[in-house]
Amino acid sequence: MPFTQQEIEEEREHFANVIATFQQYAPYSLNANNRRRKDIFIIPIEDRELLEDIGYKERILDTDKAILANANFLSKVVANPEIFGHDLSDLEEGESKENLQQEDLEQEDLHARPEPSHHGHSHGHPHSHSHSHSHGEGSHSRTHDHSDPQTATATQRKRKYRPTEHDMDKLRSTLKQLVRDWSEEGKAERDVCYEPMKEALLQHFSDIPEDERRNFRVLVPGAGLGRLAWDVAKLGFACQGNEFSHYMLLASFYMLNRTDEVHQHTIYPYVHSFSNIVNNEGLLRPIKIPDVLPSSLPPGSDFSLVAGECDFEEIYGDDANDASEPHAGQWDAVMTCFFIDTAKNIVNYLRIIHRILAPGGVWINLGPLLWHWENNTTNDPSIELTLEELKVLARKIGFEISNERTIDTTYTNNAQSMLGYVYHAQFWTAKKII
Repeated sequence: MPFTQQEIEEEREHFANVIATFQQYAPYSLNANNRRRKDIFIIPIEDRELLEDIGYKERILDTDKAILANANFLSKVVANPEIFGHDLSDLEEGESKENLQQEDLEQEDLHARPEPSHHGHSHGHPHSHSHSHSHGEGSHSRTHDHSDPQTATATQRKRKYRPTEHDMDKLRSTLKQLVRDWSEEGKAERDVCYEPMKEALLQHFSDIPEDERRNFRVLVPGAGLGRLAWDVAKLGFACQGNEFSHYMLLASFYMLNRTDEVHQHTIYPYVHSFSNIVNNEGLLRPIKIPDVLPSSLPPGSDFSLVAGECDFEEIYGDDANDASEPHAGQWDAVMTCFFIDTAKNIVNYLRIIHRILAPGGVWINLGPLLWHWENNTTNDPSIELTLEELKVLARKIGFEISNERTIDTTYTNNAQSMLGYVYHAQFWTAKKII
């Protein structure tokens, strides 16, 4: 079904606002850090002197420098947003260049103090369409943007978009996701999740010679920054990742297509909260990305990351009665990592996975059940099953579940923080029964 003009405009507007969020990261984050500097002058002078003696002011200054380094990287990520096919020519004149030069950033007039970060156990879901699972420094939320579509009027479009705390949280989560998927530091967390999934894939196709794996198609929905899909392609399979979040798509495109050296970039993903920090290293340590060369896939590899203007259901879930439906029976494996709980209607998710799998195809799953649309404020439906109910449903739809186990894992965790969330994630292999 073709998009309406209104839907096209809303999509373009949302993309423009994401670009604005990247561009305004520095003044927004510097402003938040400057609040700490102001607070020093509110307390008694003798207390202020003690803080100066232990180096608190120096840490604030070092945080400014780290924020500027992050801004420099993020400016490169969005340097050419037109590659995504959106005409942004009527953005506010000069906005595309704003905040990209460090000297400009240092002189930026800091706006009004932003909303405070939520350090409680919130259940927010910043996946504006993204699949980022943000669990950092006191935030117990996964970023799934089910906020209202940003549909500014023609007059509003002429004004520069001011990102909200929710927007910035998604961008901060993207920085942490870069650690998880594309750094040496993220390897331990990555391996806990990705290695069992890859092993199950290899086991299912153990009778297939390695040089014939290219004939078998693997889909990774909710691919995030693309590392799992990239790893699967590295094994020799034809692999396609699908991602809906513009934050993730912009970052993954840059990593996969504009990065040509190992450790080419340095980011500081943990500088946005001073809570639960043991020492300065836990806050200010640099993370080098990527840990591998994204272009190092073997010649002839079949690897793609689809930038969906639709979500998983819209792209892969066409009418089951339509014989021309392009995905029905066309995938030999579907790998879902921290994904199935993004469903509004989990019945439809499972039905789609079953339908697009070839006879005897395999669904490999790992993740929790943090239902992303639970208690949403947008009047969207949300079906929230228990684990046992979910497995009964899968069997009714036509899956034979095996290799079940619990895998304890963190998600975008700061390994040097005093706080960390552990998921008792569920893993299984499910074969499609004809």
